[in-house]
Amino acid sequence: MTTFALIHGGGGSGWDFHLLVPELEARGHDAVAPDLPITDPAAGLTEFTETVLAALGDRTDVAVVGHSYGGFTAPLVAAKVRARLLVYLAGMIPAPGEPPGQWWGNTGFESPKGLTETEQFFNGVPAELAEACQAHGREQVSKEWDEPWPLPAHPDVPTRVLLARDDRFFVPDFQRRVARERLGIEPDELDGPHCVPLSHPRALADRLVSYLLP
Repeated sequence: MTTFALIHGGGGSGWDFHLLVPELEARGHDAVAPDLPITDPAAGLTEFTETVLAALGDRTDVAVVGHSYGGFTAPLVAAKVRARLLVYLAGMIPAPGEPPGQWWGNTGFESPKGLTETEQFFNGVPAELAEACQAHGREQVSKEWDEPWPLPAHPDVPTRVLLARDDRFFVPDFQRRVARERLGIEPDELDGPHCVPLSHPRALADRLVSYLLP
């Protein structure tokens, strides 16, 4: 049994994975989805990492999944636990020494124009579920925005990039380019919007579990 460490994106919470966790459990695996301390002005990448490690406890067979902004924390956790797998799920892929606040300009990200928040993140998600997710959102006031990403290189663990084909925030062509430039790999693809754990939890669980196969 593998434990999936599910790391949420900016302004989010572990609730974002509440449909994915039971799907992973139904496939014989475990999952933790902690709330990162993003509402604490004194918390940064170190505290984010420690929060996930505390949720994992003494588990040793770990796959780490970083969704969106969680991509800055996921490899830090993966390095600490010697994860069997690291997945960037519609995720931000950091570069050594790069503060999260500089990632946007460094990667050439262009903010979607003319779209509401719902249209950017939740296209294809049932309206009630999208509203619930927004209600669970939290204000991110933590200090990691200007902190250099601390690793000298990406951890030496099997790594996948999984993009959402209908993502209107990190659009597929953008994600493909960043994955090639920063990791030298081609992303895998799954139907769904940026918030794919809410729109396609079964298909996402199938894909994540498939990555565990030799």
